[in-house]
Amino acid sequence: MKKTVVIIGLGLIGGSLAKSLHESKDCYIIGCDMNQKTLEFALMNEIIDESSPNVAEAAQKADIIILGTPITETIEYLNQLEKISFEQDVIVTDVSSVKKPVVDTANTLTNQHIQFIGGHPMAGSHKRGITAAKGHLFENAIYVLSPASNCSISAIDTLEKLLQSTKSHIIQLKAEAHDEMTGVISHFPHLIASALVQQAKKWGDTHEYIPKLAAGGFRDVTRIASSNPELWQDIFYHNKSKMVRLIEDWTNEMTSLKELLQNDSKADLIAYLKQAKDYRDGLGSKEKGAIPAFYDLYVDIRDQTGAIASVANLLAEEEISITNIRILEIREGMTGVLRLSVSTKDEQLKSYQILQRHGYELMLEE
Repeated sequence: MKKTVVIIGLGLIGGSLAKSLHESKDCYIIGCDMNQKTLEFALMNEIIDESSPNVAEAAQKADIIILGTPITETIEYLNQLEKISFEQDVIVTDVSSVKKPVVDTANTLTNQHIQFIGGHPMAGSHKRGITAAKGHLFENAIYVLSPASNCSISAIDTLEKLLQSTKSHIIQLKAEAHDEMTGVISHFPHLIASALVQQAKKWGDTHEYIPKLAAGGFRDVTRIASSNPELWQDIFYHNKSKMVRLIEDWTNEMTSLKELLQNDSKADLIAYLKQAKDYRDGLGSKEKGAIPAFYDLYVDIRDQTGAIASVANLLAEEEISITNIRILEIREGMTGVLRLSVSTKDEQLKSYQILQRHGYELMLEE
């Protein structure tokens, strides 16, 4: 029998979950969103089976409710759901990237029909809204579950089975531990990226060419500063104690690094940089984390029509899948560099050999 899943908030994450669950054919999806055009798009593109402008009415039909809303709204919706007289037991989960304030609110609920399980699918996109929703968005991503204190094992099992269609890797974490870890590897980097951009902006008042020179590493490191400011303010607010602690840690780290530079501690600085490199490189191993292992090679190409397509086609003919591609240092009429990423060392070496046979100049990244 199909389960009725109500998804409140059909943005990128809520919409992608709706799409994934709908494609599995195991669920009847009811979508709720304040934006009528979003609901119309979701219906027209068969992302949901039914739309509802009334959250309370939709919730009373649900077996499972997914709150695909920002953290503050998620807490508000939990308080609304608390007041509903359900005739059936319902599992409620969310998708917010800060868990403790949400789980703390869930632990205060007295509605006996609600079983709450905090959720955080650790995937995203530079795009926003229902039009960017993808059924495969969570494939191979970490999906964290943080159950409330009174949540039953059977409710957790039910939600995990439901989420199997996302093809994500489901793990359970305590809310506090989740917030500390995501603070370190997700939230704090956003703060640092924004701070780096602010620093460049201030120096831009002195050096007018800074915006023209801001390429390569600067663009890579600060890309996430282009994310939705309102969304990230909400995240920082609800994880502010961790952010303050991490800023203090970072200040101490920068003080130590400053001393290495001031004291001309060459050997210590090399050791510092090598330690950072080794740890970052290790994050790509399949045994360790969510950062995929990529193997890069650099290809010299001319600035001419079809140059990139020619490289991609040569590899495609040998059934080599390029997982990432980026143009580096290319200028009009000049030779540029194409950075290709593949998934395995064997594919990297095979790609090198194929392109070398066709006369390309290459360099492998070890």
